[in-house]
Amino acid sequence: MSEQQSAYKQIMKATSIFGGVQVFQIIIKIISSKFIAVLLGPLGMGIAGLLTSTTGFIAALTNFGLSTSAVRDVAAAHSTGNELRVRTTVTVFRRLVWYTGLLGALLTLVLSPWLSQISFGNRDYIYAFMIISVTLLINQLSAGQSVLLRGMRQIKYLAKSSVIGSFLGLFTTIPLYYFFGVDGIVPGIIVTAITAFMLTWYFARKVNVKPIYVSRLRTIAEGKGMLKMGFMISLSGLIALGASYIVRLFISNTGGVDQVGLYSAGFAIINTYVGLIFTAMSTDYYPRLSAVAHDNSKSIRVINQQAEIALLILAPIIMVFLVFINWVVIILYSNKFLAVNDMILFAALGMFFKAASWSIAFIFLAKGESKLFFWNELITNIYLLALNLTGYSIYGLTGLGISFLISYLLYLVQVFTISKIRYKFEFTVEFNKVFFPQLILAILCFIIIKFVQTPQMYFLGSIIILISFIFSLDRLNKKLNLQEMLSKYFNR
Repeated sequence: MSEQQSAYKQIMKATSIFGGVQVFQIIIKIISSKFIAVLLGPLGMGIAGLLTSTTGFIAALTNFGLSTSAVRDVAAAHSTGNELRVRTTVTVFRRLVWYTGLLGALLTLVLSPWLSQISFGNRDYIYAFMIISVTLLINQLSAGQSVLLRGMRQIKYLAKSSVIGSFLGLFTTIPLYYFFGVDGIVPGIIVTAITAFMLTWYFARKVNVKPIYVSRLRTIAEGKGMLKMGFMISLSGLIALGASYIVRLFISNTGGVDQVGLYSAGFAIINTYVGLIFTAMSTDYYPRLSAVAHDNSKSIRVINQQAEIALLILAPIIMVFLVFINWVVIILYSNKFLAVNDMILFAALGMFFKAASWSIAFIFLAKGESKLFFWNELITNIYLLALNLTGYSIYGLTGLGISFLISYLLYLVQVFTISKIRYKFEFTVEFNKVFFPQLILAILCFIIIKFVQTPQMYFLGSIIILISFIFSLDRLNKKLNLQEMLSKYFNR
């Protein structure tokens, strides 16, 4: 097997594993939401949402983005094959996880009266915030174990931890809601956090990285880079959160609360059901790119391979969403949400540019370019916010889909230009042979949906879906030798 074919197979393996995990977690989330809605009602859902979103905001302020930044350091150390280097990096990281987790827990504990007042308009939930403050430490420790698994590329352990955690989380919280109602929310949050931690701890122990003595000065020296990068990641995340909040406020004040609901539902479809491919891929892609980030030529090859596979998998899925968007919205929500159709259509086209730009943008994280990463994301959020506000003002919900498409086209140009200047990045011929044919098919799909009547629309759209699927299957077969893989599977 060639090195290139092996790389493509690794990408597909990780994507298939974590794609399955994402689908399972989505199903669990749907079931959980249904039970919460029935057992707790709107009031219970509101309380649970406010408690978790508030502590989530505190966590974002205090965890310094270590769950992302440290993956790079662990992966880079692991790629050297130097056991001493790996042990030192992991020891330093584990200390930082404790420090940041304790900081989040203590801050929540101290601010609990104000958090209750701000979140609920009263001080009835002071003790609730005080009790769940411990989950900020537990969740940070759990994230630390997951970082170790990601950095060491133990994808099977990570997948098992996620699946079992989701399953146990569902079946431990439902009895609490059933027997205690609203009073079971706080215990449910704590039980979920402890369950996740115990599972990640169990699987992380299998990696067997022995502890090593690291002095305080060495800890500061080694941890400075992780904290600096992580702080920039956290800051950019908070800026993105703020921009999203402004958009929701603007929609609410301009079009009404129901428009906010439609906007949220539409982008939940794009980000959750189509975007799960990105989540699945990033779990393995980021540590793999970090391991070769010191070598520009290897980095360029990995980025192109990832972008190519992402598009081959995404394109047929996007075509299905384009053609059958009416049915997708009705099945996932109801016919009351059909107003988001045009928004989703434009946003679906934008996913092509997101797939390409997403693959490139990871290089800033992999190389530890914290300032470049921050400014890149800040500039992006500024024009994304401006385009969203302008788009909604002129075209309503459809304008938000158009702004998504334009934003990711601009973002692709932006990250490509920066990477070309700094790292001599280029898209390969192989990538272009995938990107442009699939984009043309998607545009044809879009035109058919907008200008052809319903019976013929489904017929012509289905033909394009079939062409896209056959094209992707043929390219994947050439990259991975799917026939041989299937033959070995069935023979076994």
